[in-house]
Amino acid sequence: MRNNTLEELRYPIGHFAMPDDITDLEVKDWLAQLEALPIVLEDLVKNLSETQLDTPYRPGGWTVRQVVHHIADSHHHSYIRFKWALTENKPIIKAYDEKVWASLEDAVSAPIELSIAHIKSIHAKLVYLLGSLRDDDLEKVYIHPDGNVKVSVKENIGRYAWHGNHHCAHIERLIRREGWV
Repeated sequence: MRNNTLEELRYPIGHFAMPDDITDLEVKDWLAQLEALPIVLEDLVKNLSETQLDTPYRPGGWTVRQVVHHIADSHHHSYIRFKWALTENKPIIKAYDEKVWASLEDAVSAPIELSIAHIKSIHAKLVYLLGSLRDDDLEKVYIHPDGNVKVSVKENIGRYAWHGNHHCAHIERLIRREGWV
Protein backbone atom coordinates (compact mmCIF):
# COMPACT_ATOMS: atom_id res chain seq x y z
CA MET A 1 0.00 0.00 0.00
CA ARG A 2 1.43 3.38 -0.93
CA ASN A 3 2.29 5.92 1.70
CA ASN A 4 -0.29 8.72 1.73
CA THR A 5 0.85 12.31 2.14
CA LEU A 6 -0.79 14.43 4.81
CA GLU A 7 -2.55 16.43 2.05
CA GLU A 8 -3.98 13.21 0.56
CA LEU A 9 -5.14 12.10 4.00
CA ARG A 10 -6.71 15.51 4.71
CA TYR A 11 -8.35 15.90 1.28
CA PRO A 12 -8.88 12.41 -0.13
CA ILE A 13 -11.21 13.68 -2.88
CA GLY A 14 -9.41 16.99 -3.32
CA HIS A 15 -10.62 20.46 -2.43
CA PHE A 16 -14.06 21.65 -3.41
CA ALA A 17 -13.95 23.10 -6.94
CA MET A 18 -16.74 25.54 -7.75
CA PRO A 19 -17.81 25.35 -11.39
CA ASP A 20 -17.74 28.69 -13.22
CA ASP A 21 -21.35 28.18 -14.25
CA ILE A 22 -23.47 25.89 -12.07
CA THR A 23 -25.95 23.98 -14.22
CA ASP A 24 -29.34 22.57 -13.26
CA LEU A 25 -27.87 19.10 -13.78
CA GLU A 26 -25.08 19.78 -11.28
CA VAL A 27 -27.59 21.01 -8.71
CA LYS A 28 -29.70 17.87 -9.22
CA ASP A 29 -26.60 15.69 -8.88
CA TRP A 30 -25.57 17.48 -5.68
CA LEU A 31 -29.08 17.05 -4.28
CA ALA A 32 -28.91 13.33 -5.04
CA GLN A 33 -25.59 13.16 -3.17
CA LEU A 34 -27.11 14.98 -0.19
CA GLU A 35 -30.06 12.60 -0.23
CA ALA A 36 -27.77 9.55 -0.34
CA LEU A 37 -25.34 10.71 2.35
CA PRO A 38 -27.15 9.38 5.44
CA ILE A 39 -27.30 5.82 4.07
CA VAL A 40 -23.77 5.93 2.63
CA LEU A 41 -22.42 7.11 5.98
CA GLU A 42 -24.46 4.63 8.00
CA ASP A 43 -23.28 1.76 5.78
CA LEU A 44 -19.65 2.82 6.26
CA VAL A 45 -19.78 2.88 10.06
CA LYS A 46 -22.44 0.37 11.09
CA ASN A 47 -20.05 -2.56 11.57
CA LEU A 48 -17.20 -0.66 13.22
CA SER A 49 -16.25 -1.52 16.78
CA GLU A 50 -15.93 1.09 19.52
CA THR A 51 -12.13 0.90 19.16
CA GLN A 52 -12.40 1.46 15.41
CA LEU A 53 -14.79 4.38 15.93
CA ASP A 54 -12.20 5.93 18.24
CA THR A 55 -9.42 5.64 15.64
CA PRO A 56 -8.27 8.89 13.97
CA TYR A 57 -8.62 8.90 10.18
CA ARG A 58 -5.13 10.47 9.94
CA PRO A 59 -2.33 11.44 12.33
CA GLY A 60 -3.55 14.41 14.34
CA GLY A 61 -7.04 14.11 12.84
CA TRP A 62 -10.42 13.43 14.31
CA THR A 63 -11.63 9.96 15.18
CA VAL A 64 -14.30 8.31 13.06
CA ARG A 65 -16.75 9.06 15.89
CA GLN A 66 -15.83 12.76 15.83
CA VAL A 67 -16.18 12.85 12.04
CA VAL A 68 -19.71 11.40 12.22
CA HIS A 69 -20.72 13.92 14.90
CA HIS A 70 -19.04 16.74 12.95
CA ILE A 71 -21.08 15.92 9.85
CA ALA A 72 -24.26 16.18 11.92
CA ASP A 73 -23.19 19.50 13.44
CA SER A 74 -21.98 20.97 10.16
CA HIS A 75 -24.98 19.93 8.10
CA HIS A 76 -27.30 21.20 10.81
CA HIS A 77 -25.56 24.58 10.51
CA SER A 78 -25.87 24.37 6.74
CA TYR A 79 -29.62 23.81 6.96
CA ILE A 80 -29.93 26.97 9.06
CA ARG A 81 -27.71 28.90 6.63
CA PHE A 82 -29.95 27.87 3.73
CA LYS A 83 -33.01 29.04 5.64
CA TRP A 84 -31.39 32.39 6.47
CA ALA A 85 -30.37 32.92 2.83
CA LEU A 86 -33.90 32.11 1.68
CA THR A 87 -35.70 34.28 4.22
CA GLU A 88 -33.42 37.29 4.77
CA ASN A 89 -31.62 39.73 2.50
CA LYS A 90 -27.94 38.69 2.35
CA PRO A 91 -27.71 37.77 6.04
CA ILE A 92 -24.37 37.51 7.77
CA ILE A 93 -24.34 33.99 9.15
CA LYS A 94 -22.88 32.88 12.48
CA ALA A 95 -19.67 30.90 12.06
CA TYR A 96 -18.65 28.29 14.60
CA ASP A 97 -15.34 26.75 15.65
CA GLU A 98 -15.67 23.20 14.38
CA LYS A 99 -12.47 22.05 16.12
CA VAL A 100 -13.77 23.17 19.51
CA TRP A 101 -17.17 21.62 18.79
CA ALA A 102 -15.43 18.33 17.89
CA SER A 103 -13.68 18.37 21.26
CA LEU A 104 -16.94 18.51 23.24
CA GLU A 105 -18.10 15.33 24.94
CA ASP A 106 -21.02 14.75 22.55
CA ALA A 107 -18.49 14.46 19.71
CA VAL A 108 -15.79 12.58 21.61
CA SER A 109 -17.79 9.83 23.27
CA ALA A 110 -21.50 9.89 22.37
CA PRO A 111 -22.94 6.96 20.42
CA ILE A 112 -22.78 7.65 16.68
CA GLU A 113 -26.39 6.52 16.35
CA LEU A 114 -27.44 9.90 17.76
CA SER A 115 -25.79 11.75 14.88
CA ILE A 116 -26.77 9.17 12.25
CA ALA A 117 -30.42 9.71 13.22
CA HIS A 118 -29.93 13.48 13.18
CA ILE A 119 -28.25 13.37 9.75
CA LYS A 120 -31.14 11.28 8.39
CA SER A 121 -33.68 13.80 9.69
CA ILE A 122 -31.85 16.97 8.70
CA HIS A 123 -31.07 15.62 5.22
CA ALA A 124 -34.67 14.60 4.65
CA LYS A 125 -35.76 18.17 5.45
CA LEU A 126 -32.81 19.69 3.58
CA VAL A 127 -33.39 17.75 0.36
CA TYR A 128 -37.14 18.43 0.56
CA LEU A 129 -36.52 22.16 0.97
CA LEU A 130 -33.80 22.45 -1.65
CA GLY A 131 -35.71 20.35 -4.17
CA SER A 132 -38.61 22.80 -4.00
CA LEU A 133 -36.60 25.92 -4.85
CA ARG A 134 -37.03 28.08 -7.93
CA ASP A 135 -34.10 29.38 -9.97
CA ASP A 136 -34.25 32.79 -8.27
CA ASP A 137 -34.08 31.09 -4.85
CA LEU A 138 -30.87 29.33 -5.87
CA GLU A 139 -29.28 32.73 -6.53
CA LYS A 140 -29.97 34.08 -3.03
CA VAL A 141 -26.89 34.48 -0.84
CA TYR A 142 -25.64 34.67 2.69
CA ILE A 143 -22.45 36.36 3.83
CA HIS A 144 -19.84 34.25 5.61
CA PRO A 145 -18.09 36.44 8.22
CA ASP A 146 -14.67 34.92 7.50
CA GLY A 147 -13.69 37.30 4.72
CA ASN A 148 -17.24 38.61 4.13
CA VAL A 149 -17.66 36.09 1.31
CA LYS A 150 -21.00 35.85 -0.50
CA VAL A 151 -22.19 32.25 -0.81
CA SER A 152 -25.17 31.47 -3.02
CA VAL A 153 -27.71 28.79 -2.18
CA LYS A 154 -26.69 26.76 -5.23
CA GLU A 155 -23.00 27.07 -4.34
CA ASN A 156 -23.76 25.93 -0.80
CA ILE A 157 -25.58 22.87 -2.16
CA GLY A 158 -22.38 21.90 -3.95
CA ARG A 159 -20.19 22.65 -0.96
CA TYR A 160 -22.22 20.42 1.32
CA ALA A 161 -22.47 17.59 -1.20
CA TRP A 162 -18.67 17.76 -1.38
CA HIS A 163 -18.41 18.03 2.42
CA GLY A 164 -20.33 14.80 3.00
CA ASN A 165 -18.35 12.96 0.32
CA HIS A 166 -15.10 14.38 1.73
CA HIS A 167 -15.73 12.98 5.20
CA CYS A 168 -17.10 9.66 3.94
CA ALA A 169 -13.85 9.30 1.98
CA HIS A 170 -11.88 9.88 5.22
CA ILE A 171 -13.70 6.98 6.83
CA GLU A 172 -13.68 4.72 3.78
CA ARG A 173 -9.94 5.13 3.21
CA LEU A 174 -9.17 4.51 6.88
CA ILE A 175 -11.21 1.30 6.74
CA ARG A 176 -9.26 0.16 3.66
CA ARG A 177 -5.84 1.16 5.06
CA GLU A 178 -6.54 -0.71 8.28
CA GLY A 179 -7.99 -3.76 6.50
CA TRP A 180 -11.26 -3.56 8.43
CA VAL A 181 -13.35 -4.84 5.52
